[in-house]
Amino acid sequence: MDVLSDVIAAVRVGLPNSSHVTWHAPWARRFSSWPGSAGFQVILQGSCWLIPEGGEPIPLSVGDVVFFPHGHGCVLADSPSTPVPDSDCDPEKEAALFRSASIAGPGAATVILCGGYRLDDSRSHPILRNLPDLIHLPARLGHHPELRAAVDLLATEIGSPRPGADTVVASLLDLLLLYILRAHLDAEPGHCEVSGWSAALADPGISAALDAVHRDPDHPWTVGSLAARAGLSRAAFSRRFSTLVGQPPLAYLTWWRMGLAGRLLRSTDAPLSEVATRVGYGSEFAFANAFKREHGLAPGRYRRESCPIVTGVAERMVR
Repeated sequence: MDVLSDVIAAVRVGLPNSSHVTWHAPWARRFSSWPGSAGFQVILQGSCWLIPEGGEPIPLSVGDVVFFPHGHGCVLADSPSTPVPDSDCDPEKEAALFRSASIAGPGAATVILCGGYRLDDSRSHPILRNLPDLIHLPARLGHHPELRAAVDLLATEIGSPRPGADTVVASLLDLLLLYILRAHLDAEPGHCEVSGWSAALADPGISAALDAVHRDPDHPWTVGSLAARAGLSRAAFSRRFSTLVGQPPLAYLTWWRMGLAGRLLRSTDAPLSEVATRVGYGSEFAFANAFKREHGLAPGRYRRESCPIVTGVAERMVR
């Protein structure tokens, strides 16, 4: 997998949720913060105002996409002056793969596609941690056509569900998340700050090294072999990688391997020896030591506590 796809696969848990809502003015709704999640809003018809927590009102129009990578709350309203009801919309309590609703009123209609993703806080990747609290992608002709296409398909599927809609909607929501992140990371200079992981993925050499680590985590990578992938000297590569990624190359390699190992222990019954091999360790003993340093638990105990009901090979291995 490439870096961005791998990161999303690693941190998203469970099914995403989405709603297709038609609001009729006057209206206002407060959306609660949802820690350990990420949420989005897409304006399909009409216009409205976004009032972020502690921020100034932002006008939104058809095609605008807003994304909250860290689950911050907000208010959506037809006007900044519309009174906000005391009751909040709690995304966690109202979560469903997809649903449609219409809020009656005498005024103009605004149609919004909204949804969220549950994320694994324990293994939050820096590419997501470094994102701003709010990403606003204004609709601009000819920009991000794949994002617009995913939005159109989602709106159609949720608005008029047909057989197979569960699978289609879940897949499209994953695509939407990737397209939102891609659009943000690809933003033109001046639209967002190109630093940290944005710059790392935009740097051909560092991106090539990261891609190598994510595609082949079991390979016996060294600083020298990763530097060769990047087309840089060892010293230059180490400096640039550490500056952009925030960790030295081998520290990031170990961190990513241990995250992958944790996922394998939670989601499969593979023996510890197989998990060790799949994350680049020829010795189960060396793997167990590295895993305990990273997670604070031995692999067997980690599996027992993460998955209390274990069967087959995994149960035999953890006794």
